[in-house]
Amino acid sequence: MIDIHCHILPEVDDGPPSWEMALEMCRMAAADGIEHIVATPHANDRYAYDRNYLSGLREHLQELTGEKPRLGLGCDFHMSFENVQDAMINPARYLIEGGSYLLVELSNFSIPPQIDESYERMRQVGITPIITHPERNPILQRTPERVLDWVEIGCAVQVTASAFSGRWGRAATQMAEWLLKSEAVHVLASDAHNLKSRPPNLSQARDAVAKLCGQDVAKALVEDNPRAVITGQRMPYFPEVTRKS
Repeated sequence: MIDIHCHILPEVDDGPPSWEMALEMCRMAAADGIEHIVATPHANDRYAYDRNYLSGLREHLQELTGEKPRLGLGCDFHMSFENVQDAMINPARYLIEGGSYLLVELSNFSIPPQIDESYERMRQVGITPIITHPERNPILQRTPERVLDWVEIGCAVQVTASAFSGRWGRAATQMAEWLLKSEAVHVLASDAHNLKSRPPNLSQARDAVAKLCGQDVAKALVEDNPRAVITGQRMPYFPEVTRKS
């Protein structure tokens, strides 16, 4: 399996506070069957995003970890005006492994009215936004159809693996399942931050999705599509969304 959203680098954001914990998270992920992790530090007003510095940390963690899991680099990109403007000028600074995909995070408190235009602009310059954990966003929980609209203009959707186990509450679980049944989930990722409350595990969610939608869809969400993300290829599983009247 491949985890494209994981706060695995130590001492840079609200992820692991030490190298020891980062290493243990890598071991835990490998034991769960995760062979490749994309390190995704926050890029927002609270945490500065220095790609060169973070690349050095990734390389050092890879040296300490060994061959498995393999480690790549992206970011957890907050959709602020300043960030979007910079991404238009310097996309490679933020994209996952220098490809074409960008993890984009929306605020839980407000979604800017120009968000649709921002996604369109990104698509026009070759960036494919991957909307992270919409099932956990209280605004989108009330307006889930907006997520389907964004998928229809070419955005992808990443759901948190632990949403299927109830970690984020009933509303998040229900929305995750609703998105899945609407064929608007393209990737499962851990969004791990630590060893206990937010660990780097995907297998439980993969199995839950297999029960709901079958083995092929489950495999697509943790293997096929994430592999396309880290290689900059088109996602092989990207069905048309299903809207219920």
